[in-house]
Amino acid sequence: MKLSTNIILVLLLLLSACAPEQDPKKLDTYFEGALSDYNRRLTDVIVSDIFTPPVASRIYAYSNIAAYEGIRFLDSTKLSLASQLNGLEKLPQPSPSKTYYFPLVSMVAFTNVGEGLVFDLEKADLIEQEVLKQVQEIGMDEATYENSVAYGKQLASALLQWAGTDGYLRRTALPRFSVNEDPGRWRPTPPDYMEAIEPHWNTLRTFVLDSAGQFDPGLPTAFDTDKNSKFYQEAIEVYETVKQLDTTQIEIAKFWDCNPNISTTKGHLMYFQQQISPGGHWIHIAAQVLEEQKAGAVFSAEVMALTSMAIADGFISCWDQKYKSQLTRPETYINTYIDPDWMPILQTPAFPEHTSGHSVASNAAATVLTELFGKDYAFVDATEVPYGLPVRSFSSFHQASQEAAISRLYGGIHYRPAIELGITQGQLVGKHVLEQIQLSD
Repeated sequence: MKLSTNIILVLLLLLSACAPEQDPKKLDTYFEGALSDYNRRLTDVIVSDIFTPPVASRIYAYSNIAAYEGIRFLDSTKLSLASQLNGLEKLPQPSPSKTYYFPLVSMVAFTNVGEGLVFDLEKADLIEQEVLKQVQEIGMDEATYENSVAYGKQLASALLQWAGTDGYLRRTALPRFSVNEDPGRWRPTPPDYMEAIEPHWNTLRTFVLDSAGQFDPGLPTAFDTDKNSKFYQEAIEVYETVKQLDTTQIEIAKFWDCNPNISTTKGHLMYFQQQISPGGHWIHIAAQVLEEQKAGAVFSAEVMALTSMAIADGFISCWDQKYKSQLTRPETYINTYIDPDWMPILQTPAFPEHTSGHSVASNAAATVLTELFGKDYAFVDATEVPYGLPVRSFSSFHQASQEAAISRLYGGIHYRPAIELGITQGQLVGKHVLEQIQLSD
């Protein structure tokens, strides 16, 4: 049965009346802070999936590269990261005959890449559905909406294909790490004596660095049990520091703990205390600053892409030396040669000592953020509030990164050389990313 022309027209008018009125200004306002918000939502998935710090850094980097590639078309001076990043030769381009809303392209690309790299697909998919729901409620013409979603997914597919060639999947087929009986080498630590985390992370393709060993910090102090040796004195410093901590130092240690693999054992049950990773902490700092600055969508994507790439390459650089030197942790050394009852403030992470991952990642991120926002940018860091810790105030990104680094001594999980060399290592990585990546003509 055919409907009359008049009935069809009435139905079309009714449907049109039910559709939300388009409000470009409201759309722009929504997307202005979207990247910061949705990085936090991605963090929720990363934390619940209990990804290790190196793996978390990889997820943030690919996702934020996707966000940048989707938004850069709003500014004709912005350059693609294709041909600038290792192994990324080209990316699909928007069709000149179609209309797009590039902030939506950006967030679709971001959410789809994120979903492709995590375990909890349902939770990750809800992030994209929230974006699409908000756009539909605000209103956008159908063609632009469909073109934008399709192009965002096309970008994400290309970037996930690139990510799939970085060695991440191959690393699990490499030989398992075997504990060396040499007393100076790393061995599993209490309470659960977990196997070494990501022993082959240095085999992953870097984003910007020439290689994992480009900024090798050098070997740690030679292992020695002689009480007059330099290494023994480094261990004594950790031992005495933890015994003499004041309230502020304990607060600093716990604020920068950022260990997503803390385990608690009760009887025969073991469970993990979920926390943000070191890289995630700095992603949240960047997101908070962008919100304070009411930064535009393009600049926000630049900041998050550069910061996340510096963090990710920092972890590859750090892990390269960790498994070259395989140095024993303070907890193992102190319990064996100084005091069998001594315990660190923080749970010792399940990977070798040298260098300090938090020192590297924090200083790589701080170097980028200092270049983008200035050396005296003061901020209040509220990253750890959702995890039950109060805010901390800093006069600069540099001060925050230095505090993050020294927190590892206060926590009893690193000797001083791992911290100091890690600081330099991270700064070199961050500087290199800034020097090599050109985002504008």
